[in-house]
Amino acid sequence: MKHLFLDTNVVLDFLIDRRPFSTSAAKLFDHSEKGHIKIYLSAVSYTTIYYIVKKLSTHKETINVLKGLEKISETIDTTKEIIHASLNSGLKDFEDAIQYYSATSNKKITAIVTRDLSDFKHSEISTIDPDEALSLIESTRP
Repeated sequence: MKHLFLDTNVVLDFLIDRRPFSTSAAKLFDHSEKGHIKIYLSAVSYTTIYYIVKKLSTHKETINVLKGLEKISETIDTTKEIIHASLNSGLKDFEDAIQYYSATSNKKITAIVTRDLSDFKHSEISTIDPDEALSLIESTRP
């Protein structure tokens, strides 16, 4: 089974149907629900997701979306070590630094899935876009 960390942008593509990106993102979540892959998210992604989704919905509906998301993914805690590494990383985008160090804190994760590949150009683990992730998943399925 593939263990994939999803950058917040991919999750938002799926949840708020940001076309044309939502199609690939939805397929990733479909593979997760079918047990083909395991999806991981950073705990800090939830606050960003809430903020964006809430603009289009009510608080109650947004919380229900987040509960559904929590059921089909694994949340990586944001620890003091992750914050420390992010603060000292030199990465220009602090949120991406937290995403990166969250992903690398879990040794099962084989790739970060993002639409912003350049934000992770110095990644020690594979960084792929959603379409590449789908190709990888589909090529390894029986």
